[in-house]
Amino acid sequence: MGSVTPIGNQPPPSFQTWNSKTYDKNTPFVSKFGEDVLELLAPKEGERILDLGCGNGVLTQKISEVGASVIGVDASQSFVETARIKGVDAVRMDGNALQFNQEFDAVFSNAALHWMLEPEQVLDGVAKSLKPGGRFVGEFGAFGNVAAISSAMNAVGSMMGGDASLAFPWFFPTTDQYAKMLDKAGFKVNLIRSFYRPTPLPTEIRGWLETMRAPFFEQFGSEIETAYSRVIEALRPSLCDENGNWIADYVRLRFSAELQA
Repeated sequence: MGSVTPIGNQPPPSFQTWNSKTYDKNTPFVSKFGEDVLELLAPKEGERILDLGCGNGVLTQKISEVGASVIGVDASQSFVETARIKGVDAVRMDGNALQFNQEFDAVFSNAALHWMLEPEQVLDGVAKSLKPGGRFVGEFGAFGNVAAISSAMNAVGSMMGGDASLAFPWFFPTTDQYAKMLDKAGFKVNLIRSFYRPTPLPTEIRGWLETMRAPFFEQFGSEIETAYSRVIEALRPSLCDENGNWIADYVRLRFSAELQA
């Protein structure tokens, strides 16, 4: 592995940051649902695998349990440190600028690719990281993912005179769009599909908003609670059932592709 490009210690206010403890509390479903993607990966003993956007390392650890050699990379120092506590070989690295060269039999990614806003560079980096014939397996947000949530934030941001663009910092492609990108990067697509997955939120919508979109709300300073309240009330009719259970409007894209030799 080459040297890791520094990400910097002072991110701009709009930059998404992570706290492993609150992430585990508010979004434990991320690694739970990711177990299905691991089945698609089907890691084997002796393989060398890269977990791209490894987060807290829960799934990275599961890959290693089959006897594969795994490296996890993530842009968050908090996640990297948490993964290392679990015994994961984790490195802080920008997924838009991977620094590997034909080292891996497979690259795996769960719930991370939508945060990487230079997807062509991501795919180029994945292709360079894989051995010829290596596979790329993952799942992330598809077109339409959290549409209600982002629309509510956008409306409130415009209403309150904030930067409404902070309501949507993601890359959510259609299956056709991503299949074409994979093909252009040199991959043969073996499977690609999108599906709607309503996702119960253990700490209601407030916990999700605080975890996933803190920069949007923090821009309002002393009016932050007003912003939270307005977004939550706008979402209540569509995402909160009669028993008070909040369910996020998730749409996921799952794929498996093979690097053509």
